[in-house]
Amino acid sequence: MRARLPLLAICCLAITACGGNTIKGDGPPAGSSRIPDMPGDAVPRPEPRSRYGNGPVYEVFGQRYTVMPSADGYQERGVASWYGKKFHGNLTSNRETYDMYAMTAAHKTLPLPTYVRVRNLRNDKSIVVRVNDRGPFVHNRIIDLSYSAALKLDMIKDGTSLVEVTAINFDQPLGDRPTRVSTPSEPPAGPAATPSQVSSNNVYVQVGAFGDRTNAERRLDALSRAGVGNAFIHDERSADRVLYRVRIGPVADVVQYDVLVEELENIGITDPYLITE
Repeated sequence: MRARLPLLAICCLAITACGGNTIKGDGPPAGSSRIPDMPGDAVPRPEPRSRYGNGPVYEVFGQRYTVMPSADGYQERGVASWYGKKFHGNLTSNRETYDMYAMTAAHKTLPLPTYVRVRNLRNDKSIVVRVNDRGPFVHNRIIDLSYSAALKLDMIKDGTSLVEVTAINFDQPLGDRPTRVSTPSEPPAGPAATPSQVSSNNVYVQVGAFGDRTNAERRLDALSRAGVGNAFIHDERSADRVLYRVRIGPVADVVQYDVLVEELENIGITDPYLITE
């Protein structure tokens, strides 16, 4: 398949490289459980916008995508996937060479290049990667990580993970945030945790926040009638008000999250976002 509109060659590369489907055995050759030298995080620095891969509009699999004019204020929670040796050495969408051992990533609409922090919501491991490719073109996936980036987040075995992606900006204040956003959460300071010390968070899907409990109960009833279980109302009290947040969960894994998102879309709820506790 070839992509239409201005990015013909670039989108073809993106389709090939960033389908978002992790392939079994897509890491290093058999017998090497780790890469020889674990790379450090990408080091953010101001860079000019690439001449390639920046649209402003392109089409893949019949879906049109509009590249963001800026990454300022971008933050989103959702599912990350990764891609490895099948595409090692191929060109990325901005015509760099894909290196599965570098700290890079693919995103559908962020400007190329953009630096982002990616945090695994399950274990709070956090990395910084440089976005230089397009993808993943799979429903309910927000970012496609290189092999090394996925390895550092401890998501190689599962192939996908629930993550938070936050753009790193240079001298600009945070702006309006997109759908499925949450308050930024930096990893705790101090020495790196050993595997036994790494936290394991409970993850929930929030599908509404209401000032009136009656409205929250209506949303809860709609979920019940649709067969969506494990939903509840979380009261968040402050000095001057109470917010009634409708949540579902905890969500065990990406498979359960994918099913849940589809069920919610079937009843018209298209803006869920992830909460950790």
